[in-house]
Amino acid sequence: MKVKIAKHKLTNDELIVYNKPKKVYIPLISGNDTNITILVKKGEYVYKGSMIGKRKGDFRIPIHSSVSGTVLDFEEKTCYNGEKIKCVVIENDFKEKIEQKINIKKTISKYSKEEFLELLKENGIVGMGGAGFPTYVKYEAKNIDTLIVNAVECEPYITADCTLAKAKCEEILETIDAILEINKMKEAIIAIKKENVELKQVFDNFIGTYLKIKIKLVSNIYPMGWEKRLVKEITGKDYSNYPSDVGIIVNNISTIYAIYEALKYNKPLIERIVTFSGEGLEKPYNVLVKIGTPVDEILNQLKVKENSIIVSGGPMMGNRVDELVISSNLNCVLALNENANDVTACIECGKCVSVCPVKLSPVLIMKTKYKKERDIKKIKAYHPEKCIGCGLCSYICPAKLYVRERVKEAKKIVRGDK
Repeated sequence: MKVKIAKHKLTNDELIVYNKPKKVYIPLISGNDTNITILVKKGEYVYKGSMIGKRKGDFRIPIHSSVSGTVLDFEEKTCYNGEKIKCVVIENDFKEKIEQKINIKKTISKYSKEEFLELLKENGIVGMGGAGFPTYVKYEAKNIDTLIVNAVECEPYITADCTLAKAKCEEILETIDAILEINKMKEAIIAIKKENVELKQVFDNFIGTYLKIKIKLVSNIYPMGWEKRLVKEITGKDYSNYPSDVGIIVNNISTIYAIYEALKYNKPLIERIVTFSGEGLEKPYNVLVKIGTPVDEILNQLKVKENSIIVSGGPMMGNRVDELVISSNLNCVLALNENANDVTACIECGKCVSVCPVKLSPVLIMKTKYKKERDIKKIKAYHPEKCIGCGLCSYICPAKLYVRERVKEAKKIVRGDK
């Protein structure tokens, strides 16, 4: 079953910069892992780009300060996933001090594979479109021959990647070409929606000299941005675990540009473009903002309307929040009108089953109480851990039930997170 979703995309490419937060709250989370070693203490002075934390376990990736200033405290703040996360609070001195002089690399393709991996790792480059998976881990895989650059942005409202691609197209193409050369990969494919003629034209203007880079127009079907569906659409290949199983790596546009800054300037991931949109704003914008910036500061600048609800992320996969700080994988903040939809009882229509891209039965997961051990065993049989959080089950539900939230809760229980 195919579902048409309203677009609500920005109609302009205006990009503004908000780079003067009074304080930043750097979330101590990497992907979904909050097991972080803290490397700073109260009262300590840190530079812009200083390492303030490092993930433990297998993927020991660092977290950096986005400003120079003094560590004030450690507080819990709401992060992209709608949960309270411990943060390092840093008072901004507005001096933008860095610890070491930047050596600009003239040719970014002249790194060895080992140097490339180390730069991605030490600069904390992660996937900036969702899960925040460490990027260097993807490039450690063997026998990779294809890079797919995800420029789809399938959720309504979100245009952060599109705006970045239009502003930095030459740098993005240079980076893709460098990745191919360093990793000895055969080709790169930039995936763009068929309807996004303007973005295709931007790439067409510069792509002529890059013979290994191609553009592929993909269907406007939600959730096309999901890696598994994107790989299938472009190559016809299917896989069980990761795209690397079939010789493919997928990066989105923002991640590619973060790789560019790491290769060119040895710059850690300390800022990103975020779409601020929704009916609750007088005008939507894409904003270049420092990681850890309180969203309230930005919304005040953009004149949010009274009684708006704030959503972290897009309308399909996002989470309603009361307060929020910017993280590396937050691509959108929505200010929406309060929607007073009347919730009714489930009518067991099965629509949530028909639209689920991973073939789950959301209605059965939702109705299982999982209060006793036998219930937990039952819920495991429905495999909620396979849920990609696309939100189609809630979107299609005629009873206006929060199906996705119940599946998300079951997912945590199965994984032992709750």
